[in-house]
Amino acid sequence: MNLFEVIKLETQLKELENQTMQENFWNDNKTSSKILSKIKTIKNKINEYKRLNTEIINLQELTELVEMELDEEIAKDILINTNKLQKEIEKFEVNTFLSGKYDRNNAIVTIHPGAGGTESQDWAEMLYRMYTRWSDKSGYSVIELDYLEGEEAGLKSVTFEVIGENAYGYMKCEMGVHRLVRISPFDSGGRRHTSFASVEVLPEITDDIEIDINPDDLRIDTYRASGAGGQHINKTSSAVRITHIPTNIVVACQSERSQIQNRETAMKMLKSKLLDLKEKEHKEKIEDLKGVQMDIAWGSQIRSYVFCPYTMVKDHRTNYEVGNVEAVMDGKIDDFMESYLKFFK
Repeated sequence: MNLFEVIKLETQLKELENQTMQENFWNDNKTSSKILSKIKTIKNKINEYKRLNTEIINLQELTELVEMELDEEIAKDILINTNKLQKEIEKFEVNTFLSGKYDRNNAIVTIHPGAGGTESQDWAEMLYRMYTRWSDKSGYSVIELDYLEGEEAGLKSVTFEVIGENAYGYMKCEMGVHRLVRISPFDSGGRRHTSFASVEVLPEITDDIEIDINPDDLRIDTYRASGAGGQHINKTSSAVRITHIPTNIVVACQSERSQIQNRETAMKMLKSKLLDLKEKEHKEKIEDLKGVQMDIAWGSQIRSYVFCPYTMVKDHRTNYEVGNVEAVMDGKIDDFMESYLKFFK
């Protein structure tokens, strides 16, 4: 972002703030909340730009002083603060790429293992752990919406929500098939295995987005909820599964104790999936949609995680790669996200 773009943002901010002064502004809650959200976003961008610009000027002035009279302690501080500022500027630059329609929204993420039974189910669990670690480090919170555990290890499917500003903007970089190569801990012969898991990422649909769904197109089932490892088992049928019959899209939620709350969350998930499908298929009506299933297998992967015979994680879309696979599995995936956002800006 440059000064010219900041001036444009300040002009846009003034126009939006003038709208809030109009007499009938608060009559439409959806419109007013949308405008207030835009105002907050623009203010944050302008303030962050000005803060970073002030930091740069301060460092330049300190550098000039050190050049005139050498002071090793101040020189060390300048070096430390310069490195820190560089990372902050890079982060700010990446955030400017998050200008998509839903980038600011929360993200709804679903992980499914590919063929391969226990091996791929364990891989799906490893990915879930990676994303929860990344969320914690990035200041996002995670709510598990639905979890179906594997037969021996891992999981058969998990849906969770990543909550925070720009959660979808970052997590959308992860959508696709992820491939694992390792010596299987489940193979007594110690052979190398290749496993696959798919990651689906959708924006949470906010209240200002309206989607018409025919109630007759829905099949709603209730069942008893149980979390990973069998905990949180309810005596009542509070978990909800909704099937959209025309597209065969299925969503489920069991995170709340109330069936009503689970139903509301499941409907939000369904709307997110239908909106995504509607935009992909360029259809005007939900009734015209047809579900499409992608194979979770070789040739469709976006990223490979290799534990053996060498260690490497490589993104096949950007060709960005690192050798420290353990750090990546511990949630250090920001560089992959940033390279993706820069590559497809």
